[in-house]
Amino acid sequence: QVQLVDTGGGLVQAGGSLRLSCAVSGRTVSTFTMGWFRQDPGKERAFVAAITRGGSTMYADSVKGRFTISRDNAKNTVYLQMNSLKSEDTAVYYCAAARRLLTTEAPMYDYWGQGTQVTVSS
Repeated sequence: QVQLVDTGGGLVQAGGSLRLSCAVSGRTVSTFTMGWFRQDPGKERAFVAAITRGGSTMYADSVKGRFTISRDNAKNTVYLQMNSLKSEDTAVYYCAAARRLLTTEAPMYDYWGQGTQVTVSS
C-alpha cells in the first residue's frame, strides 16, 4: 500500500525559507510523477510543482524561480525548497503521486499526503 507523509510546514516571516518533505512508502518514488499542491480554505487545490520519473520539473508561474522540487531516490523522498516566501504562499501544502506522465491536474494524482500548513507572516 502506497503512503505519503508530508512534513516541514510551519510559520515563517516573509522573505524566509522552508523545506517540505514527502516520504513515500510502499513503492519506489522514482516510479511516480510526484507533485506538490496547495490549498487555501474555500478554494480548489492548486498545482505548485512536479517532478517526473525522468527528473524533469515543472512549476506554477507564481512560484517559478523561488521554489525547487527535488527527489532523493535513496531516501524515497521528495522535497519542496521554498525561498523568498510571500504572504500569498500561505496554504496547506500536499504532496501527491501519479502513475501517469507529467500532469498538473489534481484529479490525475493517485495518492496524497495528509497536508502540512505553511504560514507566511508579512
